[in-house]
Amino acid sequence: MPAAEPSDDSASPAFLEHFRAAAGDRGVLRFDRFVELALYQPEVGYYRRNKPRVGYGPGTDFYTSSTSGPLFGELIVAACKSLLESERIDSFAFAEIGAEPGGGVLEGVAHPFTRVETVRLGAPLTLSGPCVVFSNELLDAQPFRRFVRTEQRWEERGVAIRGTELQEVAMPHGSADLPDVLPPSAPDGYRLDLSFAASQLVDRIAAEPWHGLFLALDYGKTWKELAESTPGGTARAYFRHRQRNDLLARPGEQDLTCHVCWDWIEDALRIRGFKAPRLEFQESFLVHHAGEAIASTMAAEATRMSQRKLSLMQLLHPAHLGQKFQAMYALRGGGT
Repeated sequence: MPAAEPSDDSASPAFLEHFRAAAGDRGVLRFDRFVELALYQPEVGYYRRNKPRVGYGPGTDFYTSSTSGPLFGELIVAACKSLLESERIDSFAFAEIGAEPGGGVLEGVAHPFTRVETVRLGAPLTLSGPCVVFSNELLDAQPFRRFVRTEQRWEERGVAIRGTELQEVAMPHGSADLPDVLPPSAPDGYRLDLSFAASQLVDRIAAEPWHGLFLALDYGKTWKELAESTPGGTARAYFRHRQRNDLLARPGEQDLTCHVCWDWIEDALRIRGFKAPRLEFQESFLVHHAGEAIASTMAAEATRMSQRKLSLMQLLHPAHLGQKFQAMYALRGGGT
């Protein structure tokens, strides 16, 4: 049976202390600053805690493609070989950005790369030469801002402290502080959760002096979908494998995430010289670019329902991870 979920959703005294220090006399933080504090503050941030987060074991909060074991890494290697078919792949480094502590996607997986580098969340980026730059659920883990349509205008949201409680509030700013990208009209109550930080991170990655393949597996939507088809926003929290809407509960103890805007990621890549970025569902991406490896696995496991076959089904099936995640990939030549 899954572990019982504690009933206390309140913020810890340690988190409240850091919140007050960051908020200052006004006692209010813009929503992305709250998310940054809750996820990345060195002492109380969710991603800074020394605990398992990903997987099926006790105390974990969510699972992802890497939870499927080494098969996922094998398929990623096969896809890289396919996409870099005209290159000497043994001259390429494989850099995974944002891997969980304890190993990356190629841990224990045979590969042709000259070296494998794992860059932890928040660590400095030093990329150069021929590279495959890979990430899995890195972009959706970036801080995001929240905007709500109120009385036919956009209002930015923040988080305020009232005693020992956190509350979502309107930020005390005027329209001059709102980003130009917000649509000119939307129904009252429409919510936009927007991660400008995700595209800024991609820009920093692409600004490094490297060439080769950019490959990000994540979940996101187009700008049109975000602006017109998600009236409740896309932000949510995960705690003990439960999706929750209360983003202020247990700050520092639950994961906070929102869909990235794929248009912005594509723009960031194009500006830095990447050619023809493409977006596919994870299922389609793996079938198109790792089809031989998939067929080989299916043939080897044809007579039994093995763990590898179950992992493959989980990675590809539309009802599981196959259409939950998407792959954004693009190539940049060595002359850039």
